[in-house]
Amino acid sequence: MVNYRYLGNSGFKISEITYGNWVTHASQVGDDAAVATVHKALDLGITTFDTADTYANTAAEVVLAKALKGQPRESLEIFTKVYWPIGRKGPNDQGLSRKHIFDGINGSLRRLEVDYVDLYQAHRYDYETPLEETMQAFADIVRQGKALYIGVSEWTAEQLREGHALSKQLGFQLVSNQPQYSALWRVIEDKVIPTSEELGISQIVWSPLAQGVLTGKYLPGQPVPEGSRATDEKSGANFIKRFLRDEVLEAVQKLTPIADGAGITVPQLALAWVLHNPNVAAALVGASRPEQLEDTVKASEITLDDDAYAAVNAALAGVAETDPAKTYEVSPASRPA
Repeated sequence: MVNYRYLGNSGFKISEITYGNWVTHASQVGDDAAVATVHKALDLGITTFDTADTYANTAAEVVLAKALKGQPRESLEIFTKVYWPIGRKGPNDQGLSRKHIFDGINGSLRRLEVDYVDLYQAHRYDYETPLEETMQAFADIVRQGKALYIGVSEWTAEQLREGHALSKQLGFQLVSNQPQYSALWRVIEDKVIPTSEELGISQIVWSPLAQGVLTGKYLPGQPVPEGSRATDEKSGANFIKRFLRDEVLEAVQKLTPIADGAGITVPQLALAWVLHNPNVAAALVGASRPEQLEDTVKASEITLDDDAYAAVNAALAGVAETDPAKTYEVSPASRPA
C-alpha cells in the first residue's frame, strides 16, 4: 500500500505516490481507459490526484471528475493549477492576475464537480503581475473555502522566499512547489530544496522517471518503442528528446544491476531514489493502462539505503543535469505537469 507524507509545514498528508493526468486523460487514452486507471490507483491506495486546467485544454479535469465520481470527497486529495491560457485565450486568460485566478478556480471547481480543491497551485511564476496581487487572490480563495492549501510549480528559490513571506503576512501558508526532479534532472538540489527546507515547503515532483527513460525501456542505438512517449508528438516527444542521447541511455542501463541487487525493478529504483529525499512529499506518476501502476506503486514500500542511492548517482554521473540555472523550456503544445 501507499505511504503518506506531510505536505510542507502543515498537518495535511498526501500519498507519496500521487496520480497525475498531464499527458494521459483526454489525450493519450480514451475516457474508459482513464477511468479504469484511476480506479486501479484507488484500489492500490493512491488517494491524491493532480491535474490542471490547461491539461487537454480543461478536458483532463472533466475526465478526472468522471473517474472519481461516487468516491467520498473527504477520502481524496485533489490538486489543480492555474496560469496557462485556456478557452478563448483572451487578454486576461493567462497568468496570475486576480481576475484569472478567480476565473480559474471557479472553472476548475465546476469541471471537477467539487466544492473545494485540497491544493491550488500557481502553474508558473507570473513576471507581469505584482506578486502581492497574486498572493492576495490566493489568500481570499483560501478564506472562501475554495482551496485548503496553496502551492506553486517551478518557482525559483528566490520566488519561493518572496511568496512565502507574503503568504505569512496574509495569513495563509505556502506549502508546496511542483518541480521537475529525477535522478537525471537534479537542478533543484542546489538552491530550491535547501530554501524549501528552511521555509517548510515540500516538493511534489513531476517526471520522476524522466518521461519513461528511467524505466530502462529506451535502448542506446535502438529505435524508440512503438507507442511510447517518445513517439507521441502531441504530448511528450519533444520533451523526452533531451534524454534520448546514447550516452544517457547507456548510463541508464547501469541501473539494472543496482535494481537487481536490491530485488526491485528499475522504475521502482528510480522512484525510490526520488523519495529518498525527505523534502519530496510525493512523486507524480501517470499511466495509460491500469497494470502500469502495480509496479510503480510498490516504490512506496521501498526504503533505498545510502549505498544504493550512491550507486545510482555514480551510474548517472556525467549525464544527470545538476546546473541550477537550467529550466524546462516548453512549447504550448507540450506544457509540463
